[in-house]
Amino acid sequence: MGFTSSQLATASLIGQIGGGVTSAVGSYFSAATQKINLNTQAAIADSNARIAEVGAQSALLQGQQQVGALTLKAGQLKSSQRASMAANGIDLGVGNAAEIQASTDIMKEIDANTLTANAVRSAWGYRTQAVNFQNEALMKRAGADSISPGMAAAGSLLGSAGTVASSWYSLNKLKE
Repeated sequence: MGFTSSQLATASLIGQIGGGVTSAVGSYFSAATQKINLNTQAAIADSNARIAEVGAQSALLQGQQQVGALTLKAGQLKSSQRASMAANGIDLGVGNAAEIQASTDIMKEIDANTLTANAVRSAWGYRTQAVNFQNEALMKRAGADSISPGMAAAGSLLGSAGTVASSWYSLNKLKE
């Protein structure tokens, strides 16, 4: 038993319709998956931004601790200097004795300012990273928001409908 050309053409048309529906379903799920992936990447970028901010705060705290340790050491040095000079009968408020103490204070301030500046620079780097991660998250969310699985499916169906319509038209022309 053989099939007529009309029966084969009708079967082909039905196959095209099935293929169009399958393509639409595939387009829907592909777009939905892409949207989920972008939102997940945005959440990861948000998490990375929070981690970078923690790094910035840690750098600032570490700088404060270093300045505290430096101040303690400088205070101990100055006390040692004063005790040594006083033990030798040197007047602490004038001449070289006063200059040595002032020099110790100046060096402490220079070192403290350097430590503080280093901590601020390090924190700035972390905060720049945080902003970059936040921007990445915004871009990923915008990309996800622009994806419509329903529209992807509809577009696929419309494309398939054109092909089916063309085939149907050709089939009907053959029947005439």
